[in-house]
Amino acid sequence: MNFENIILEKKNSIAYVTVNRPKVLNALNMATMDELRSAFHDIKNDAGIRVVIFTGSGEKAFIAGADIGELSRHDAVSGKEYTHRGQNVLNLIENLGKPVIACINGFALGGGCEIAMACTMRLASENAKLGQPEVKLGIIPGYGGTQRLPRLVGKGIAMQMVLAGEMITAQEAHRIGLLNEVLPAAELIPRAEAIAAKIIANAPLAVQYAMEAVNKGMEMTLGEGLYLEAVLFGVACATEDKTEGTKAFLEKRAPVFKGK
Repeated sequence: MNFENIILEKKNSIAYVTVNRPKVLNALNMATMDELRSAFHDIKNDAGIRVVIFTGSGEKAFIAGADIGELSRHDAVSGKEYTHRGQNVLNLIENLGKPVIACINGFALGGGCEIAMACTMRLASENAKLGQPEVKLGIIPGYGGTQRLPRLVGKGIAMQMVLAGEMITAQEAHRIGLLNEVLPAAELIPRAEAIAAKIIANAPLAVQYAMEAVNKGMEMTLGEGLYLEAVLFGVACATEDKTEGTKAFLEKRAPVFKGK
């Protein structure tokens, strides 16, 4: 697939998605969002891909936010459509059925922070800075920031980040639970690849069902979530991979999973 604003590479069952607009700190315009939609649909339908590593090009930014020039032209009607289109892309990333590891190599602001939150987990370089500064432009987060952020870090801290609009360091983001790990920049992708390798060694359908249980369960009561977990556990028990996994354990050998 030919893209102008992103790079999509596939290797060793991993898809590498890189926002490639370093001159504007990988800012998101709608053309970039449309390319991300196409790339993630391709990844979703590619049975050979098990994990995605998502990052930004250059050393300064993961994604520094929205394209302000494009944003400034929206009115009430087009602004609502703009946010819906972006939210749909982030929903695709969050519910891909395959883990997406965000490697935050610098600024992750506004839409960049929101994309990172839609990913399955977040690793960041020591110099990364994250934030939701939309109120400084007279708007509010529109790609899920008001919803995913409090679910990740709690209402009070989310309110502080959204209302003050200040950037926080990678170390602070890790302290509040927004990041999984903080690493030297040179170790960011290798660490993501190491995590990906562990995931790839596991049963594909089990990984998919576990992600679904967590993502959907977050929106349910505990009782509803436990029921969903039981249903998905039962579905997993009917797979060939469950038969192979338990058999391999009892035979003291490595399992050979087929995603069936």
